[in-house]
Amino acid sequence: MKKLAGLIISLMAVSSSFSQVDTDRINDSLVEEGLHLYKSEMASWYGTDIFREQYKGEKKIGGYFSYSDKEGNKCIFFSKEDTPRILGTIVFDDTYNVQTAKASLEERELTGVERDLCMLRMAASKAINGDTLFKSYQHMNLNLIPLISGDEKKVYVLTGPEETGVVVFGNDYLLTFDGDNAIKSKKQLHRNILTINYGEAAGKGQEVEASMHSHSPETGDFITATDICTLMLYEKYAKWKRHYVVSAHYYCIWNCETDKLFILTKEAMERINEDQEQKHGRSKH
Repeated sequence: MKKLAGLIISLMAVSSSFSQVDTDRINDSLVEEGLHLYKSEMASWYGTDIFREQYKGEKKIGGYFSYSDKEGNKCIFFSKEDTPRILGTIVFDDTYNVQTAKASLEERELTGVERDLCMLRMAASKAINGDTLFKSYQHMNLNLIPLISGDEKKVYVLTGPEETGVVVFGNDYLLTFDGDNAIKSKKQLHRNILTINYGEAAGKGQEVEASMHSHSPETGDFITATDICTLMLYEKYAKWKRHYVVSAHYYCIWNCETDKLFILTKEAMERINEDQEQKHGRSKH
């Protein structure tokens, strides 16, 4: 880990020499998707707290979802009715400052966008119930994030810890739907689950600057959008500077301070390691 951390400057300097042709496209796509998930989860995190503090009709709540538009990042709670209505709307700017959030508990009809997202989320929730693909763990919750872009409909499922001081990677899923909200595909993104403690929960009395996890061939060569979302949610609390995702062919390095992704082939990493070892060897003489 220390050797990897020491190579970060060299990685930036030689990236163009070793990156594959499609790496930039993959990088941009993953970061964009991860940012969408992060914005949704942030609105849900704080919106849920605000709504439950103010709303007294617990039995009427059917669920919630979050999305972003020109007005801001919104967390929406809807009713259990056959034709759901909005029970509350919490709107954040990009700082997600709860002090400046706008909360409304006025019941209203769903907009067209909200209706589509609500129906998609409900379809995903129904599909998950009773399906053995989706695993549950003690002191953890499955969080559903519906996304609609043009004709593309999908729902990510992330695992969130109930306890503070814990970051969860894995036990995440992606469902895709057709225009009628029927499932087209469902995939387990990681084959296992990894928890990393930070702060007091780590019990070490010292900060860890970098963390890492590995991907099996089934998960794929690259960091996932759900990994990026998780890192953006917890990196400031954990006080990490970098996170490494290692696969059979690539190193993905997430800069937790700048929220930038860097993808490097294993061959490039090996050449950089060799170069660093040679430099260090020469410096000793």
